[in-house]
Amino acid sequence: MFAGLFEKDVPVKGQIGMVLPPQEIDKFVAKVGAAARKDPKWFREYSKEAKPGVPLPYDERLGITKEEYAEYITLWNNREFKPMEEVMLLLRQSSSSTWSLTSTGGASTISTLRYDPKTDVFRSPNGELKRIEDINSDPASILGEWTGHEWKFEEETGLGKIKENFALGRFADNKYGLIVYRAQELSTEGTSLLDKSLVVRFPLKPPVPVKVFPKTTPKGAIKK
Repeated sequence: MFAGLFEKDVPVKGQIGMVLPPQEIDKFVAKVGAAARKDPKWFREYSKEAKPGVPLPYDERLGITKEEYAEYITLWNNREFKPMEEVMLLLRQSSSSTWSLTSTGGASTISTLRYDPKTDVFRSPNGELKRIEDINSDPASILGEWTGHEWKFEEETGLGKIKENFALGRFADNKYGLIVYRAQELSTEGTSLLDKSLVVRFPLKPPVPVKVFPKTTPKGAIKK
């Protein structure tokens, strides 16, 4: 599960951050927001058909022209990862054959997770995060093109609803690995009690090149 991303007991320096497009995109976001408020029913239905985290396809009812939409997409494609805090990550194995990915600083929340390779689940203080569909992210999504595995816990009680997601993978260019974590808690009235999102990227070691040696003719052999 951690192969190619982490080595046991080898610390890795990571960065907590977020992906942001240039600020110039805000003027177009404001126009689309105004169009959504003007016709909320249409906007809800239209948004349902779009991929999560990917710009909506063009429609004149979005409140911007085709030229403005093209500029919006150009700005979106220029989004960058903005580091906010450096952290240290360390893969450890416990005596019970479970694994943990400990972290310092703002990413310390993930240190409470324990991975059991026998059952392919992560255990957190909330319960078991079970494996769900693998991630194959669209290049146009907010984080860009990346692949990985994801686990999810969800529970609803008389006190409210709790959701917890953990994903681990790598970007398409194989330069960085990625950790995405989110925990949400809602009251029975729908009030948000907790909403913690975390994105951590960390550098990947380049693969060791395989040496190819030329074939040699054994001494005494007759060349044909």
